[in-house]
Amino acid sequence: MRDERLEKLAKLLVAYSTEVKPGDFVYIRADEVATPWAKAVAREAVKAGGHVEVVLTSDEISEVILKESTPEQLKQGNLINETLLERADVWLTAWGSRNVKYATNIDPEKVKNSSIGAKKWRKFYSERTGDGSLRWCGTQFPAMGDAQEAGMSLEEYEDFVYGAGLLNKEDPVAEWKRISREQERWISYLNTKKIIRIVSGETDVTAEVEGRTWVNCDGKANFPDGEIFTSPIEDGVNGHVHFEIPLIYAGKEIEGIRVKIEKGRVVEASAEKGEALLTTILDTDEGARTFGELAIGTNYGIKSSTKNILFDEKIGGTFHMAIGDSFPEAGGQNRSVIHWDMIGELRKEGKIYADGELFHENGHFIPEVLERFEEQMKK
Repeated sequence: MRDERLEKLAKLLVAYSTEVKPGDFVYIRADEVATPWAKAVAREAVKAGGHVEVVLTSDEISEVILKESTPEQLKQGNLINETLLERADVWLTAWGSRNVKYATNIDPEKVKNSSIGAKKWRKFYSERTGDGSLRWCGTQFPAMGDAQEAGMSLEEYEDFVYGAGLLNKEDPVAEWKRISREQERWISYLNTKKIIRIVSGETDVTAEVEGRTWVNCDGKANFPDGEIFTSPIEDGVNGHVHFEIPLIYAGKEIEGIRVKIEKGRVVEASAEKGEALLTTILDTDEGARTFGELAIGTNYGIKSSTKNILFDEKIGGTFHMAIGDSFPEAGGQNRSVIHWDMIGELRKEGKIYADGELFHENGHFIPEVLERFEEQMKK
C-alpha cells in the first residue's frame, strides 16, 4: 500500500523543488533502503517528461570500501557522480540508513581521504548549483536506522519527517510558497546589512556580510526546508562560538564543539566528544577552517535534535555555521571538499544583531523591526 505522504513528497520534489520538464536528464540517487522513495520519484519524473537514471547505494558496501581501501584508492574519486553531475539537469537525493553507525570504527584519516576523493564531483555540484544549470534537492526517507538514532519508532519517525515537510497539509506546495514569501521579507532586510553579530551563552561572534546575498530556503534545494543563509566574507568572521547541538559526521558523533575564529579561520577548536575527528575535518584541506555559511533556522515544526543535519540545521530558533565550501549564489569564494554545518542555540537569551540593531531574540524574529524597515523602504 502506497503512503500518500510519500506520493505527495515525490510530486513536490519533481514539480515544485526542481521543476522537471520534458527532456531533462534526471539523476536519482539514494541508499537501497530508500527504494520506495526512488520508485515514487522516478515515476513522477518520467511522467513530467524527464530522462531518468537511478543509482542505489549501500552503507554495507561503503563500509567495506572505506575499511579495505588504501589512501590512494580513496582519493581516486567517484566516477559515477563525476560523470552524471557534469551532465544532469536535475539531481534528486534521499538520505536513509539501516545503520547510521556503520562508519563508527573507521579511521578518521580514511574518512578524510574519502572526502578528498569527492573533490571533483563537489566542484561540479557547487559550480552548477551556483549558476543554476543543475537543480538539486535532497530529502530524507524515513528508515529504521535514522528512526533509532532519533529515539523514535519507525511510525513516529515517519510522522516527524513528513510533518516537518508539511506533507500532512492538503496543499503542501501552497504552504511552502507562503513560507517563501515570509522569509523573502527578512532577506530583503538582511541584504541591506554589513555586519551580523550573534550573542548566546558562550557565543559571541561577528560576521561581515556586506555585498553577500542572503538565500531563501523554501523547499527548493533541501526538503524539508526552513532557513535563510549567506556566505560571509571569508576573512570577516571573528569571535568564539559554542555549538551545543550534537552532530554526526560519517556515522560518528561529535558533541560540545567550541571554536575560536580569527580573520575567518578557526584557530582553536575543542569538543566534549569526538575531538580527534573534529581536528581531522578541520585539517582536510586549506579551505576547511574557513566558514562558508552563516544561517538562521526557521522551521518551528522541528523542535529538537534528531542527530540528522537535514532537520537539525532547520530547527526554529537556532543558528548554524558551516566550515568549508561556500555558496557561489551567495557570493561565497571559499572552496573545500568539506561543507559541514555546526548548530548553536538561540532559544534561551539568544540575540542576533544586524549593524547593531537587534532583530532576532530568544529564537524568534522581531516583527516590529521588519515593519519599521518596510515602512522606511516605502519612503
